[in-house]
Amino acid sequence: MARLLIYDNYTDRVFTYPTVDENDSMPYSTESTLLVREFRGQSGSPTLWTTTSAMEAWNLTRRRYGRGIHVGYAFRRIWEGGHGTRSQHYAGVSFDVGQTTTAEHRTEIFNAALRTGAWGYVEPLSLTPTWVHFDRRYGVPACSGTTSGYPTLRRGSRGCYVMILQDALSTLGYPTGERIDGVFGVLTENALKGYQRRNWLTADGVCGCNSWAKISTSVLGVGRTATTID
Repeated sequence: MARLLIYDNYTDRVFTYPTVDENDSMPYSTESTLLVREFRGQSGSPTLWTTTSAMEAWNLTRRRYGRGIHVGYAFRRIWEGGHGTRSQHYAGVSFDVGQTTTAEHRTEIFNAALRTGAWGYVEPLSLTPTWVHFDRRYGVPACSGTTSGYPTLRRGSRGCYVMILQDALSTLGYPTGERIDGVFGVLTENALKGYQRRNWLTADGVCGCNSWAKISTSVLGVGRTATTID
């Protein structure tokens, strides 16, 4: 069983599914083409998250490809590691797929994903020799000169990047509340200011380029701690 948070990009709301079975279809995915356990992958987290737009992009890709797509890696929490410091896997909007199929089929999956126009990024096959990567990133990266990374967050922000921030700060010992909820409120702001003060950053309660760089580097792959929340 898992607790599932879905951020709706269109209404700027976070929907909570308190108990979903591992063999249930992911909300907003169609025809059982993506199960909760497939989205989870190797993550041991009791709480998972993604967006409605990522599920819609998955539906379009699966429909164009016309066959089942093996998912090797999708969701991870930043303290579980396994990817880069600002990977879209931690936002629950990234998929590495096709590891068990042939190069020919991976090319077909790649073309299907690309032609949907629904993904924020489809990685060139030359960079992914044994898998296909696509993600539905959103927002403007806080660090200029790049299309990757996470957007600037401040009080009032909502979504999966807020979930990453709450996860990271709580794991590092800066409490953001009892549960991850994807809503940047006063507790998340105070936790961020506390982290910024202790790490020689401007304590303005805004998570921009410098704060993201420090936080993500500090928490990546450290494992669950006594202060981690779900």
